[in-house]
Amino acid sequence: MSEPLIVIENLQKSFIHMGSRLDVLRGIDLVIDQGEVLAIVGPSGAGKSTLLHCIGTLDLPTSGRIKLAGEHLVGLPSARLAAIRNRTIGFVFQFHHLLPEFNALENVMMPGLIQGKSRKEMEGPATALLTEVGLAHRVTHRPGELSGGEQQRVALARALVLSPKLLLADEPTGNLDSSTSKAMHELFFEINRKHGTTIVVVTHNPSFAESMPRMVTVTDGKIESDVRRGHSPFEAERAKAAEASAEAPAAEA
Repeated sequence: MSEPLIVIENLQKSFIHMGSRLDVLRGIDLVIDQGEVLAIVGPSGAGKSTLLHCIGTLDLPTSGRIKLAGEHLVGLPSARLAAIRNRTIGFVFQFHHLLPEFNALENVMMPGLIQGKSRKEMEGPATALLTEVGLAHRVTHRPGELSGGEQQRVALARALVLSPKLLLADEPTGNLDSSTSKAMHELFFEINRKHGTTIVVVTHNPSFAESMPRMVTVTDGKIESDVRRGHSPFEAERAKAAEASAEAPAAEA
């Protein structure tokens, strides 16, 4: 069995607000395997987004341990954390944060260009991802010329352009209507199936959360429940392929 992608042990996060200590995470223990798709749910203020940001190295825990892809994150210098974040993690937020002066293709290429890759290197992968998310006909359009759902699809393609092992999404469909949200949900599963990307989503959308093979409920900074419903689409596909491969010699015999 392969090593888990994420191992979190006794994670705690506190803030000082107006002279008082606010405990947001109060001892989180969580293991996430490679290729998993899971939702983190819970009431507002429960610590869901803080947990996601700590996993993504956007925020530092007060104490505890986070191991990502075999490397312990807590205590690493900021430059090393930035390198891990850029290499290993893709982010999708409720607000797409696209650059309005650049078109869809340029926005998707941007993470690679920032890393010093050439436009020629990035154009192929960026175009392929825009095609994959259904926007082949929109590559030259700027964000202001795209619908909300289209903008979020561009943000998803941008998050995936450097082939991260982990995709973190914080309320990715919070600003979308129900039909567009459903299309985005299906797209997350398709990305997982095609690429094996581990996907962790914070959501208040009950139908999206219920569709996930695993749902972690956070309440008052602690994990209240961790429910597994079965394989992710990627794991199910992999299991099916393995079963077919195992049966092939017997069939030939």
